[in-house]
Amino acid sequence: MDRYLDFILNHYILSLALAVVTYLLIQELLDAALKKFDAVSPLLAVAKMNDSETLVIDVRELNEYILGHIDPSLNMPLGKLTEELPKIADHKNKPVLISCQTGTRSASAAKLLTKAGFEQVFVITGGMQAWENDYKLPVKITSKQKTKVTPKA
Repeated sequence: MDRYLDFILNHYILSLALAVVTYLLIQELLDAALKKFDAVSPLLAVAKMNDSETLVIDVRELNEYILGHIDPSLNMPLGKLTEELPKIADHKNKPVLISCQTGTRSASAAKLLTKAGFEQVFVITGGMQAWENDYKLPVKITSKQKTKVTPKA
């Protein structure tokens, strides 16, 4: 036991790194065990979209959404998702697919949806990058309607 204590005192940076890595590993394992949503590949997402009344939510910002999104999908930016939940309350018992650019924001959105009582929440792994680049699936591009400014005479 004295050797362990000597090692910790002599190599405090390594010991601290070990403690941090152990903590993060345990946290990740607990998150994986307790999460109430699943991840699906873009191909499985397409199958879910074809089989049932699946709702697709894109949690990217509007400027990202208009450059290319899954058709049909609703744009509900992650920062405004809690405000938008009443609009989709009738889908609590139906499958909900969530997409973002890389899959990072989707996990946060999925946590919010499961806390709000949604039962079948799925995150599209890899997000729109995987959808477009890896799987070469179609996207819909929405153009902004630009208003013409007429100069005053």
